[in-house]
Amino acid sequence: MSLLSSLPDPGVYQTTGAGYRPSAFAVSELATASVAAVGCELARLITALNLGPSRPEVTVDHRLASLWYGWSFKPQGWEMPDAWDAIAGDYRTADGWIKLHTNLPHHRAAALSVLRCDSTREAVAAAVNRWDSSELESNIVAAGGVAASMRSRTDWQSHPQGQAMASDPLVLWGGPRSVQLRDRPNADAIRPLKGLRVLDLTRVLAGPVATRTLAGFGADVLRIDPPGWDEPGVIPDISLGKRCAYLDLKTPAGLETCKSLLAQADVLVHGYRPGALQSLGLGEAERNRIAPNRIEITLDAYGWSGPWAGRRGFDSLVQMSGGIAATGMEWAQSDKPTPLPVQALDHATGYLMAAAVLSALSEAAEGRDTATGHLSLARTAELLCSLPKTARGPQIQAADAMDYSEAPEHSGWGGGHRLRPPLQVGQSLLAWDRPAGPLGRENPRFTN
Repeated sequence: MSLLSSLPDPGVYQTTGAGYRPSAFAVSELATASVAAVGCELARLITALNLGPSRPEVTVDHRLASLWYGWSFKPQGWEMPDAWDAIAGDYRTADGWIKLHTNLPHHRAAALSVLRCDSTREAVAAAVNRWDSSELESNIVAAGGVAASMRSRTDWQSHPQGQAMASDPLVLWGGPRSVQLRDRPNADAIRPLKGLRVLDLTRVLAGPVATRTLAGFGADVLRIDPPGWDEPGVIPDISLGKRCAYLDLKTPAGLETCKSLLAQADVLVHGYRPGALQSLGLGEAERNRIAPNRIEITLDAYGWSGPWAGRRGFDSLVQMSGGIAATGMEWAQSDKPTPLPVQALDHATGYLMAAAVLSALSEAAEGRDTATGHLSLARTAELLCSLPKTARGPQIQAADAMDYSEAPEHSGWGGGHRLRPPLQVGQSLLAWDRPAGPLGRENPRFTN
């Protein structure tokens, strides 16, 4: 066996359910395969740790996997906040289209500082229409904002960053180390990750999907955010199973607490761009000193090589840059960018990150050096573009009542129902010990 490098062969797992997300791309096929990657790597870990008499079977519900690529929680008697800022979205430029991502206040301010207009959709649209797409994109990025002009697949494949993504591995493994796994006496075939301490330093959406998945198999996940941080549109979906605490890493006390948590952690998952942890005093050498036996998995938007390796980005922006929105526009015979029906790059990357954690744990359990895994939304986009559309059955648009668990979930905002789990590995079924709740509600410590 070796570290995760590709999607699993369909012959090594069972599939139930049918259907497909309507799209120019194989979204449902990617959903099933990425969830299966988690299952296959978990089965390998269960075997490596001798938690069961034989390698467990992996079963993925194709329909549910597709639905989990959307929102997994349905509130009752209350509504989820809007996930998008009022001026975020697609705008026509003088020569094409651009997407502005303004959900974070400083990204919104950066875009408006370049456009020099009022913060209304009408004013933004008029200002954007006077710019060429690539010029506006460059200026907003230079101002500290995030934006992406719409490129075709051909344009992206000839772009230096697109060429870098085409040659990069799905998971870039680096820095192999000898890792001695901590004993977890309560782990078993039903809760194989019981007692595994995961320090979660990620934001929307891929990283939190990864750590939510690990929590679903029993891991003790502690998410750390800066004081006051919130992601109201998505937190009810991705805080499931986690402890969430505030900690200011820019203060000496906050940094020392984080170092103490890192020293206790078995796994570090983060989404910091290259050099960002170094600037906080947590460079690779320091992480190796504090936590030499950690498994570390990280992600960024546009990849770890090429001219855009340090560029900020999100799923919807990578879809614009990488030709996905343009291909969708042609497929739908539309006059505007047509993205994927769900944020599939985020979700797929999240499941692949979780699978990478499990793969590295298996390597360590089997006595081999393990490494730090790097993933990116842009590389996952290339994976999606390479997959054939093979799913059959009805279109999957939204969840039905039977897709949800009967037992209610009492979240931190009110009651509701969660989608039934899409994955079973032998006796182990995705199940969460803690309901979703607001950020910053816990003390920064592990439970065990």
